Amino acid sequence: MKLTKSWHTFSAAPHRMFFFGGVVQSILTLTWWLTDLAGRYGGLYTPISWTISPTDAHAFLMIYGFFPFFIFGFLMTTFPRWMNGEEVERRAYIPAFILLTAGSLLFYVGLIFSFILLKIALILFLAGWGMGLYALLSVYLRAKHPDKRHATITSVVMVVGWLLVAGFTSGEAHLVAIAKVGGVWLLLLPVFFAVSHRMIPFFSASVIPDYKIVRPDWVLALIPSFALVHGILELTGLQAWTWLVDLPVAASAIYLTRAWRLRESLAVPILGMLHIGFAWLGIALLLFAAQSLTLLMTGQLILAKAPLHALTIGYFTSMLLAMATRVTLGHSGRMLKADHLTWGIFIAFQAVPLLRIISELPGLELTLRSHLYLCAGVIWLACFGLWSYKFAPIYWNPRSDGGAG
Repeated sequence: MKLTKSWHTFSAAPHRMFFFGGVVQSILTLTWWLTDLAGRYGGLYTPISWTISPTDAHAFLMIYGFFPFFIFGFLMTTFPRWMNGEEVERRAYIPAFILLTAGSLLFYVGLIFSFILLKIALILFLAGWGMGLYALLSVYLRAKHPDKRHATITSVVMVVGWLLVAGFTSGEAHLVAIAKVGGVWLLLLPVFFAVSHRMIPFFSASVIPDYKIVRPDWVLALIPSFALVHGILELTGLQAWTWLVDLPVAASAIYLTRAWRLRESLAVPILGMLHIGFAWLGIALLLFAAQSLTLLMTGQLILAKAPLHALTIGYFTSMLLAMATRVTLGHSGRMLKADHLTWGIFIAFQAVPLLRIISELPGLELTLRSHLYLCAGVIWLACFGLWSYKFAPIYWNPRSDGGAG
């Protein structure tokens, strides 16, 4: 009886299930990655031989195995509110969650023991993504709201994401390469920017005195479009020319950071978390532009993967922590307030992108570089472990205000 009640509560709303899946993946993905790094760079044991290359596995787990749980949970919650649409039905989101979770867990088993199991895992994951996508598109297509801009962008790129996962599942080298680059530029950046564009001014207006909402349409078109161009240039070996789109995106992001009033947001930590996360977008694209221009002039990739980690860890993951905290609190009947522990976790997490950027700078000894890799991973794991300890129980416990959902 108690188990049945807990399951009913856990499955009462899509964000409960999918955010919990994301929390589990945040721990498992980094645990696996640290296990691999400790052998390859830490010298603690012989490097482990996985069924696919560790860089491909790391890319899949970080891009597709971790972020989409939170993305599906968030979009299934917000689509009905953005468009005054129908709620996503349990019969749609529960099977999607189960298939995505089964595929994710089996992926680790396949990495260790069997390439066949890994393929089955990817097929299950692809099926789960498809069911989740069907649930989102059903809300989108039935809604009659006149403003579907943000929902249109996120719907389209989630379809693209399914195609990219299918490409990775095929195992064809060029499709795997497209999935690794496309996951960042064609999936994650458009989704995170559309959500930022929609939500940050909305949340800020209710907190910052005399706040003027700045939400220009042109930037909503420019950044996803230029992200697509960057991805194409990178895939075609023209990284020396990505600065042509990176600089406008960086300038636009920095403009929004100022217009959305980062400094004033810091007085309210739960809002400041969102603004700090977004500020990383401008920083990351400046690094990409510097990398591209240097490559054009010298033929050298002097920053290696520093820009990529500023984007994926600094912007995507910081924003994820901020948004997941807000949604979890708001949809559990609790006060929308980040306590000292939550704020401290978020601030401590900012060391992860900083360490990964430093570790990619030229001239570092290999030993120091390796230690910085490991240190960044340990801090990530500690931060998400503490965040999970604090917030994960909310997903299987009833709302504190006795409400539904």
